[in-house]
Amino acid sequence: MEQESQDLQQISAITLEYYDKRAQEFEQGTRDHDVSQNIAALLRHIQGESPFTILDFGCGPGRDLKTLSAMGHVAIGLDGAAHFVEMAREYSHGEVWQQDFLALDLPDDFFDGVFANASLFHVPSRELPRVLRELHATLKPHGVLFASNPHGRNEEGWNRGRYGAYYDWPTWRACLSDAGFVELKHYYRPSGLPREQQPWLASVWRKPAGRGDM
Repeated sequence: MEQESQDLQQISAITLEYYDKRAQEFEQGTRDHDVSQNIAALLRHIQGESPFTILDFGCGPGRDLKTLSAMGHVAIGLDGAAHFVEMAREYSHGEVWQQDFLALDLPDDFFDGVFANASLFHVPSRELPRVLRELHATLKPHGVLFASNPHGRNEEGWNRGRYGAYYDWPTWRACLSDAGFVELKHYYRPSGLPREQQPWLASVWRKPAGRGDM
């Protein structure tokens, strides 16, 4: 168990170091990415009256965090890379938590939605069930999780300095269902292209109000 813990710490440290060293480059390369379809997919399924309290899980330099805040929502960012946290705070003028994905400390029943855009694929498969349960717990009853990840054939490992796990749809659906989520929608991006040119798998999930709704 100790060796496994050290291995996970190394995976996290190396991946975070990758982003810390390339924070400015990453911000410049992603600032114009249009993820409005993903933001709309999350907000469309949240029940109740806005503004909503939303966790931007893996907020990076704060692009989507600022967008959500500008829409009037109470958006809180979370990232493990120190430079991203600094950049997101400065760019969004909002609250940003620095937390490792593998060592989360989240409040229970707090968020109406979790926006995990291009972030959860960095969680090693053996830790994914626990992390998903923690995201489930931090959502209010009927809360919504949005996730978008590069998909694959259930392989995982190092990819150009970052650790990633790349699931096909049946496996990803099983992981979320096992964590207690109910499927609302899934789609591939960018839209309008052949599947081989759609690297991103997006999905939307609800936390049921109680065990009877599972």
